[in-house]
Amino acid sequence: MSTVTSSTASSSASTSIQEAAQSIISGSTKSNTDVNALVTALVNAKVAGKKAALTSRATHDNNQLTAIGTVKSVLSLLQSALTPLANGSAFTTFTASAGGKGLTASAGKGAVAGSYAVDVKSIAASQSITSGAFTSKTALGAGSLTLSVGGKSTTINIASGKSTLTDIAAAINAASGNPGVAATVVNGVDGAHLLLHSSATGLANGINVQVQSESADLNKLNVKSTISTTTPATTQVDDSGNWKQSVAGQNAHLTLSGMEIENASNTITSAIEGLTLNLSADAVDNPQTLTIAQDVTDQKTAISAFVTAYNNFISTSASFTGFDATRKAGSQGGVLLGDSTFNAIRNTLASAMSGGLKQGSSTANLAAIGITLQKDGTLKTDDVKLTTALTTDSTAVAALFDSKTGLAASMNTSLTSFLKTGGMLDAHSDALTADLKAISSQQTQLTDYTDKLTKGYNAQFTALNKLMTQTSQNGDYLTALFGGKNSAGAMANNK
Repeated sequence: MSTVTSSTASSSASTSIQEAAQSIISGSTKSNTDVNALVTALVNAKVAGKKAALTSRATHDNNQLTAIGTVKSVLSLLQSALTPLANGSAFTTFTASAGGKGLTASAGKGAVAGSYAVDVKSIAASQSITSGAFTSKTALGAGSLTLSVGGKSTTINIASGKSTLTDIAAAINAASGNPGVAATVVNGVDGAHLLLHSSATGLANGINVQVQSESADLNKLNVKSTISTTTPATTQVDDSGNWKQSVAGQNAHLTLSGMEIENASNTITSAIEGLTLNLSADAVDNPQTLTIAQDVTDQKTAISAFVTAYNNFISTSASFTGFDATRKAGSQGGVLLGDSTFNAIRNTLASAMSGGLKQGSSTANLAAIGITLQKDGTLKTDDVKLTTALTTDSTAVAALFDSKTGLAASMNTSLTSFLKTGGMLDAHSDALTADLKAISSQQTQLTDYTDKLTKGYNAQFTALNKLMTQTSQNGDYLTALFGGKNSAGAMANNK
């Protein structure tokens, strides 16, 4: 209980006693005694101090529980920000850039820094074929078409009444097992043509149509795609003359640092581990440089998040442990001012932040990469110095934060001990919760005591009030009989 609370309770008790005394005096001088007011005053004098002390203690415990909850949240955020630095994932991000046109790249997990000469000979293409001409509204007859592309196939039944080119194109597009063929009817000066386009690029995705029908017209849609013997190889259609190849399907061809690479699609993920190449245009005999480098921006973002999280902890600490002399007495100190548990947490983390890592003959620390400790305990980042450190030797920066030997080793261990179930903060919260339970029990006991005291005083002062009333009435009778200061009395008048 604070000094202010004790003083207020004592003053209240003194006032209550004075009121009780005045009430008794009033009763003895023929005024009616206000029993309720008298009892309330006396009871308050008995319990006010204890009641105020329990209330103050409960308020303090609840405020500390709220503060501890906030601290746990802030420390959890700090540990989350530390994790990608501790496990090294923040230092495994890379950027990939190409020095020409028609090639883009992205780096992912497993990529390593390096430069490569890339010459895109040809990009992958998907086959398109066009049928011979038909009269647009002519029914080609009943039968079935089996479409095959890249090892996938589907069979489509054609009814005689639904066998125009438009009907057949619609049936192909609507087929649930369509292997990746889009059908369109193109009307030329010589008639209607069925255009089939493979959705997948590469040599292996040529279009094949096998017709089963007694109709000569429908059988003209038979077509077989093969691979040419030319260099580079492309798709080609049979020589029946019923179909023409408008766009040849082909694989992508490129050289990477002198090595030949061929791929069915323009997205290449197998050339370099952790790297995805995306081709969009040929650049024959026009090699360009592909550069993979550490993603300094992402690394700085991760370090900045850690610094922000630590500074958030420091500012939270200041709000809970500060002392403000301008505030009224009893409320000048923060709710965790002088708290041993919180002081231990703050000192442990500060020690970890100021520590160093032995690297050869020298010792590295946060200041070496541009992160310095300020007088108020917060961290300040020199962006230029940090960028230089990451650009010139990101491995050394990663080692500084390493979870086994770097500052993250002790910091992460400490944070876990603070935050884990049954840890330091939980133990503190449990103690406060137990104290609140004890306070509640004492408040219940005090309420019971107050009720009993009130009943006892009520009985006593009700009887006293009745006795005073009777005494006053007897005095009035005797005065009337024998006389008083201003009256001779009835006995005197009978002489």
